Amino acid sequence: MKSYTDFLPKEKLQFVFTDIDDTLTEEGRLPANAYESLWQLYEKGLHIVPITGRPAGWCEMIARMWPVSGVIGENGALYFRYIDKTMKRHYVYEQNTIAKNRSKLNLIEQEVLQQVPGAAIASDQFCRLFDLAIDFCEDVPTLPKQDIEKIVDIFKKKGAVAKVSSIHVNGWFGNYDKLTMCQTFLKNEFNTTLEQAQTYSLFVGDSPNDEPMFGKFENSFAVSNIKSFSNELKQKPKYVMSLPGGQGFTQLTQHLLKYL
Repeated sequence: MKSYTDFLPKEKLQFVFTDIDDTLTEEGRLPANAYESLWQLYEKGLHIVPITGRPAGWCEMIARMWPVSGVIGENGALYFRYIDKTMKRHYVYEQNTIAKNRSKLNLIEQEVLQQVPGAAIASDQFCRLFDLAIDFCEDVPTLPKQDIEKIVDIFKKKGAVAKVSSIHVNGWFGNYDKLTMCQTFLKNEFNTTLEQAQTYSLFVGDSPNDEPMFGKFENSFAVSNIKSFSNELKQKPKYVMSLPGGQGFTQLTQHLLKYL
């Protein structure tokens, strides 16, 4: 992984896709400098698109109130875009499929809570549509690595996809991820493909559930806390900041502003 200071845009940037938790935030809070960085990029005309494991309910607020051109949520199950005073909502599945999958996730929830003492359902689960989020360190004492792996195994044995973020294990049924919805978003909202947009787009992340994005984006970045996952990553970011979380995102923003 190279230093972020080695990055030189081939074209004027147009899109910044970014994770939220521990990429923009620090210890669960969005610091002023990271939020200001979003506004600085927005005011330079960039399309900012958060891509997160956070729930639909959060995405509604973010799409409406942050300086963004859209938000992709629940690890790629949906995107919301607020434009011309209208909220556009795109879902990967229809309601019937969502309901069937929820019944199966409810069974997994029971098994995880029975077999992994100390694990808990994420506090934002009530506003999720597609996935089940198991908290292993956000509002509970940090679980050991073997317990996190056990949670992942339970999901996978039931045929679900499981991804580990910096705070949750997110599990769902279906063949989608952050990358597939990013591609759908670009096609639907900007009539372009990620391949066409590669030279004027970038992605910023921090954890293993960002791997599809790290692997696909030519301009892929991570804040410094990615280093704690370096041995687990098969697809690593091309560039890394020297600071963690929102401080690292601010570092990158200040570098990018030189070319905008």
